[in-house]
Amino acid sequence: MSNLSGLFVNNAEWEPKTIGDVCKTFSGGTPSTTRKEFYGGDIPFIRSAEIGAEKTELFLTDEGLSSSAAKLVRMGDVLVALYGANSGDVALARIDGAINQAILCLRSTHSNAFIFNYLSLLKSWIITTYLQGGQGNLSGEIVKSIQLLFPHPKEQQKIADCLSFLDALIAAQADKLDALKTHKKGLMQQLFPREGETVPRLRFPEFREVMEWEEKPFDRVVVKSFYGTSSSTSENGKYPVLRMGNMVDGGLDFSKLVYIDLDDESFGKLRLIRGDILLNRTNSLDLVGKISMFDRNIECITASYIVAYRLDRKQIVPGFCNFILNTLRYRAKIKALARPSVSQANINPTTFRNELVISIPNIAEQQRISDCLSSLDTLIAAQADKLDALKTHKKGLMQQLFPSPEA
Repeated sequence: MSNLSGLFVNNAEWEPKTIGDVCKTFSGGTPSTTRKEFYGGDIPFIRSAEIGAEKTELFLTDEGLSSSAAKLVRMGDVLVALYGANSGDVALARIDGAINQAILCLRSTHSNAFIFNYLSLLKSWIITTYLQGGQGNLSGEIVKSIQLLFPHPKEQQKIADCLSFLDALIAAQADKLDALKTHKKGLMQQLFPREGETVPRLRFPEFREVMEWEEKPFDRVVVKSFYGTSSSTSENGKYPVLRMGNMVDGGLDFSKLVYIDLDDESFGKLRLIRGDILLNRTNSLDLVGKISMFDRNIECITASYIVAYRLDRKQIVPGFCNFILNTLRYRAKIKALARPSVSQANINPTTFRNELVISIPNIAEQQRISDCLSSLDTLIAAQADKLDALKTHKKGLMQQLFPSPEA
């Protein structure tokens, strides 16, 4: 990208201008929600969480638009979220539609894509400078007063084209990732029996003539179960501890581990081994019942609200067990075991063992299913890494292509 900068090395210095100097700006409004005739039309109604979306949840009628302060934006306009949790977010509008009062539209005689990328890079600075570390809201006047440095229009367009090309690559990689996840989801629905059925709808050829799957209480495939530790974490702790936040989509995120001091004897009783199935036994009803498999050969334990189940590997393949318990059918079964309390829901680990019934084929078919889905997980992880690498590359490039606010 140094060649890109070199194209304009002899050009004049970038000129400071405020957003208000180079952009026509306006916000919208919200039609009365008590007037049904204002909603359900053909005009997409863009709210702050949808500024970069291709579709919206709500639609306005012509009457709703004309009877309110809602205003129309065009695809390619720069949209800034002013209020709420995503205050400071910036996007290029991907559809024509109407905006509410929580969005500021920027329409420039300069390159909209240049301004969008510049403001995206400066989001953290804007929040720190104008929102007291993230508390409060932006206003149209604040955004209009933000000063950026603008090069010659041709250089603006060159930078915008470069970053738009990267955005297209990122979008394509994101589509591939979504396609892989959708393929896996569909495959899991076919590889495991549905409610009331004794065999899956899709079987590998070598198992099509094999016996039907057998239903067993989960307790019959468990060697032992144990809670994690309730001890407090420590900055100088010796052993890593897995918590609910580490349990992601049936797997584990090891990037945010905490540590704990524990004597070796106590650790030995709680230490996980590869293939242990983990159950998040208490939390909100949305989060209770999460299942993951411990898949590393490292020293590690869990927090006390996570139960580890060690499996009888002569009867069940750990990977197969993890996949089947993460199907929609079994997630619903596990949720049904939760008992709501005043502040959270709880699953009794013994009840889980005794009342949960799972369908199991022979070991060879279990292994085949586990290998198939694990290979898809590997592809998904690799695709996610590619996507993250492209995003990191774009961020680094933007830091070099745009001057900092202090420059």
